[in-house]
Amino acid sequence: MRYLSSKEVRSRRIESWPFSPLDAFDRARTILRDLGLANANQQMGQRWPIGCVALEITQRCNLDCTLCYLSENSEAVKDIPLDELFLRIDSIFKSYGPNTDVQVTGGEPTLRDRKELLAIVRRIRSLGMRATLMTNGIRVSRKLLEQLAESGLADVAFHVDTTQQRRGYATEAALNILRERYVNMVAGLPLSVMFNTTVHDGNFDEIPSVVSFFRSRASDIRTVSFQLQADIGRGVQRARGLVITPDTVAAQIEKGAGTPITFSASLIGHPSCSRYGMCLAANGNLHDGFDDPAFVATMQSATAALAFDRTQPTATARRLLVWLVRHPALWTRVLSWVARKGWKMRNDILAGGAHVRTLSFIIHNFMDAAQLEEDRISACTFKVATSEGPVSMCLHNARRDAFILKPVRIYRAGSPSYWNPTSGTETTEFVEPVEPSQVGVVQKGRRKRRTNERSARKSYAPT
Repeated sequence: MRYLSSKEVRSRRIESWPFSPLDAFDRARTILRDLGLANANQQMGQRWPIGCVALEITQRCNLDCTLCYLSENSEAVKDIPLDELFLRIDSIFKSYGPNTDVQVTGGEPTLRDRKELLAIVRRIRSLGMRATLMTNGIRVSRKLLEQLAESGLADVAFHVDTTQQRRGYATEAALNILRERYVNMVAGLPLSVMFNTTVHDGNFDEIPSVVSFFRSRASDIRTVSFQLQADIGRGVQRARGLVITPDTVAAQIEKGAGTPITFSASLIGHPSCSRYGMCLAANGNLHDGFDDPAFVATMQSATAALAFDRTQPTATARRLLVWLVRHPALWTRVLSWVARKGWKMRNDILAGGAHVRTLSFIIHNFMDAAQLEEDRISACTFKVATSEGPVSMCLHNARRDAFILKPVRIYRAGSPSYWNPTSGTETTEFVEPVEPSQVGVVQKGRRKRRTNERSARKSYAPT
């Protein structure tokens, strides 16, 4: 496998924003066709032109993970002006259209001024897009979640794992107490709950027990993501051991799920980057929902234009049923699948009071900074919004300083101005970014002690 050289990485230009959702779809289909990745089971280019767009609203964080993707200079960067973030949100909408998933992230997004955080979520929702809060949960409260839900938040994704080195939580099993607390905090709100877990050399053997916890709370959790250790950013663990691969992680997930899971029936972009599987949950047990790839391909293509609301599963099921009534050509296939799956799950369905939910598993295989592959960057479905255009997340992480330290053009009437990320001030002239070594801030990662949850909570002043 050939990796991009450091010179090629530095010289790679930012992708321009698509002119329209149609243009975005055309780009996605062309890329997949040229790479030989286009097929009926592919979501990209069929259901959506992009999996999600990350909107980084701050570079600050209240933890210092051993596998942090931020740079050593992230702490020097001021929060991007709200007006500029609104422009990026508008660009996402114009390029990809309604129902686009926008991750409100950072850094830790809850460090942003609360009124501004709520305004960001409202802006995303007002355009018909779905906002997901990506958080470590330290500053999250029931009141904040209520305010975010009222503002239009669709999902809250809690990132919890042992790379965060939270005091008092030495193992993933211990962290299940924290995961339980977060799940209960969201209970009753119209929010879809997700969890992110970094798989690394220190917790690989614990992944089955983590999955077992998610399995036990499948009625309250919608999606869980496992992100493989990558040599990126300011983290200290660096490259992962040979035992951690997408295949071995999938096997660990299946062990904890108690069932085989088909990760090849519904594809999300490049197969070397992400894998997606979905289970049906009933009576505390999981059953593979994608064990018929041909059926999944048929339904995925037929329902490509149908929007699903993750925050209202019952309403979504009704909408799907109404849609199915209007498509009699699919009745035989659907009824056959339902009968087969229902018979296989009959005991759990009866014991569970006929309550069936879904639990999705995603495996993200992020690339090391020095091992970027051209085809995977081209077919990326997870991009970061910059002022100039979308950037592959792996490329963005590999060259983070080049993006976050660059002055941002501010568009106002009159003379153009530029916002300086390290000073937070505006000038009328573009000033070249300083060399990273000249930023001169107190740094994290290799040069700073880890921050624990207790100290972070102590410093939090509710607004």
